[in-house]
Amino acid sequence: MLDDVKRRRIALPENEIEIATLDFGGSGPLALLHHANGFCAAVWGPVARALSRHFRVIAMDARGHGDSAKPAGGEPYRWEWFGRDVIGVADALRREHGASRIALGLGHSFGGTALITASAQRPELFERLVLVDPIVPPQLTPELEARRREFGNAIADGARRRRAVWPSRDAAREKWSGKELFGNWDPRVFDLYLAQGLRDRPDGQVELACPPEIEAAIFEANTSLDVMQRASEVRVPTLILWARAGNFAYAHYEALAARMPRAELRVADAGHLVPMENPELVVREVLGFVQRS
Repeated sequence: MLDDVKRRRIALPENEIEIATLDFGGSGPLALLHHANGFCAAVWGPVARALSRHFRVIAMDARGHGDSAKPAGGEPYRWEWFGRDVIGVADALRREHGASRIALGLGHSFGGTALITASAQRPELFERLVLVDPIVPPQLTPELEARRREFGNAIADGARRRRAVWPSRDAAREKWSGKELFGNWDPRVFDLYLAQGLRDRPDGQVELACPPEIEAAIFEANTSLDVMQRASEVRVPTLILWARAGNFAYAHYEALAARMPRAELRVADAGHLVPMENPELVVREVLGFVQRS
């Protein structure tokens, strides 16, 4: 399904990591896409192909995900590392393509968090951002830190319980097709996740390309960065899409948008996994925002 997409790994020696990317082509200005925790670059497929009519579209596998390197331990999955990786990949792409900025940074969920932290540190890096139901915890107080740590540990425990190894992709498809998580997915994205979110093992079985332990480590690091403070430092035009049927309150995203000098907040009629459920909605919102900004 991705035979025409160029795969490569970008070495970031300053971060001691190699990041895998999928180049969907296109002749326009650069767009860099970042997926949610536990998934992979390939789930952007329908969105990326539609946007490639307007941009040169590259999607990245976060560290620990897909074909990117997977350092051991919890320290490499503190949240600030993901923003640093975005900076490294964006700089490499800018140099390669002779671009002064990345025209569009598009991030979903934790991918949106990574783009916020990158843009806050390097205001000149992106021309505009689109954040699809980003993970932005409220600013920390001692009480909130304790609650966030408890919440992070709870969802981390859930991630660790995920089944990692399957006899085949067909077996995973059969099981996942009955799960609520995948119930509203676009069939094209579901097929891409089966193809790329699982990797082949030497014993003939398949396993998750993002090991459950890594997904859990990221959830557990939810107090390692004050994302709301970083968001207030983002100076570029930003579209925030709130998922109406998602997991977060609209008022929280109103507060987020209010802290960002050039943010616009819009509602997406979808669950938290907006790009997987309704790729066309994401494309429409992105292109509309580009025209407005």
